[in-house]
Amino acid sequence: MKRTLTYFIALLTLSAVTARAQDPTIPQPSPKQTITEEFGLGKITLTYCRPGVKDRKIFGLTEPYGLVWRTGANNATTIQFTDEATIEGRKVPAGEYGLFSIPGEKEWVFILNKTPKQWGAYSYKEADDLVRFKVPVTKAPAFTETLTLNFTEATNSACTLQLDWENTEVKLHLSTDVDAQVMANIDKLMLGEKKPYYFASIYYYNHDKDIAKALEWISLRDKEQPNSYNVKYWKARIQLKAGDKAGAIATAGEGLKLAQDENSAEYIRLNQEVITRAHAK
Repeated sequence: MKRTLTYFIALLTLSAVTARAQDPTIPQPSPKQTITEEFGLGKITLTYCRPGVKDRKIFGLTEPYGLVWRTGANNATTIQFTDEATIEGRKVPAGEYGLFSIPGEKEWVFILNKTPKQWGAYSYKEADDLVRFKVPVTKAPAFTETLTLNFTEATNSACTLQLDWENTEVKLHLSTDVDAQVMANIDKLMLGEKKPYYFASIYYYNHDKDIAKALEWISLRDKEQPNSYNVKYWKARIQLKAGDKAGAIATAGEGLKLAQDENSAEYIRLNQEVITRAHAK
């Protein structure tokens, strides 16, 4: 009898294991997506699950107005900042947060909660909120079947986190003081042995800093590397911005010759463009 019972238990266990092994692999109805956006000198990482409309009325019914929502499906949506960010004018420290929201007919509330790892909003606690943002809701330009969160209007120092689902569109505006970080890094590196003349001069040019300083630095880089067509190109651009048309034409001419010798089609074109612009001024 004992042997029979042991055999029966073993048979049931084997049957269960076999059944599990034969279970089909089924795609998730709300697939997970992770988006990483370079932001200033750091990154933003957003992870969420994407439900579909599936012939339902979403906002105001499936997702009621006035109630906290996980901003997705399954696990609560999370957002992680490697550096401090500013969201809708409010400073947010680096870290990972749960991104909850309270949908409304005319206005939404987005919430950064200090407990990112949650299933849904069932364990959500308002006491753990870091900050809340009220933003207007607009009618989306087109119907969106699958919940879509995306970073749009991205620059070096700002971007927009945009939510589109059904006929609804909501945006959060983010920024970071990357200029202060870059300028501090440049100042620090200029005190060292290996000075970043090339990249510092380009940054000064692109961000309307002291053009005389940019010209000084690119000229020093040109002395260090006199046969570089890309250095000649940037020196010519900086000279032109500083008002030295004749110098820009001469320097771009040197860069053009070097590029032709190296058969660099890109820098042949770029140096020619500087010469053309200088003659047009």
